[in-house]
Amino acid sequence: VQLQASGGGLVQAGGSLRLSCAASGRSFSRFAVGWFRQAPGKEREFVTAISGSGQLTDYADSVKGRFTISRDNAKNTVYMQMNSPKPEDTAVYYCAGRSVAITNRSPGAYNWWGQGTQVTVSS
Repeated sequence: VQLQASGGGLVQAGGSLRLSCAASGRSFSRFAVGWFRQAPGKEREFVTAISGSGQLTDYADSVKGRFTISRDNAKNTVYMQMNSPKPEDTAVYYCAGRSVAITNRSPGAYNWWGQGTQVTVSS
């Protein structure tokens, strides 16, 4: 499985941005997908994740109510809508997939990683 993250860029605080994670390979609906981020000098941290069916989602407290994760299994794509971003959301964002349908907050639980996309939020 290969994952390709896209959609990053420069956005003003309070604006919006949508990241996409396109997956290759079959059986996309059988694995969960998560978004993680890493800011300079910080460890990679969990942002959000969605189950294989899309029925279950999980969010870090820092983004709950502002970010929304969704997926279109027909298009093998997961999206993360970022509303009202803050300067502290500035980071490289990675999407990751795991070989089971259940979400997990630990980066070590994910088998495949995309290349990352930079998001910069200006104040």
